[in-house]
Amino acid sequence: MKTIPLAEGIKLKSILTRKIQELVYEIHNNAHVVVEKGETPKQSGRTVSEIEAELAQVRKDVRTLDKLIYRANIDHTIEFKGETMPIVEAIELAKQLRAEASLYKDLGNSEKEKIYTTTGEGKVLYEVAMYDPREYREKAIQLEKDAHRLSNLINAKNYEVRIEFDDSKYF
Repeated sequence: MKTIPLAEGIKLKSILTRKIQELVYEIHNNAHVVVEKGETPKQSGRTVSEIEAELAQVRKDVRTLDKLIYRANIDHTIEFKGETMPIVEAIELAKQLRAEASLYKDLGNSEKEKIYTTTGEGKVLYEVAMYDPREYREKAIQLEKDAHRLSNLINAKNYEVRIEFDDSKYF
């Protein structure tokens, strides 16, 4: 059987998902026609059953790709910061690193101390950060670098790993 890079399988799955939406839309467009009473409806384009057959095949191919992608993401590993992990775990870690970097950016953009506006009593209040914003800005920068580095490793692995799938119907 023909093999393709995992990266191509991931891209193809996205293309096929869009193709499913297009076929469903085509079914809706071809399912009904408007005619005058007594006239025989004329088929414009493909029949609903022809579209359904193609839709069924594309859906089957998406399921097959899903299975192959999930299996590859579990079976193949990436080395990152001295730790070996399956691709699926590396993908999740990259998401978590980006989320943590975003949080730290928000904290890093805060002032150490600023006037807290209130209404009434004439007291001057301050909002004081219970951490060093500069330190969190630096942490955010490092976490973003780590996330980019890990994403690059994942992308490289996605081109290295091959899955058994015949994509000739689509490319």
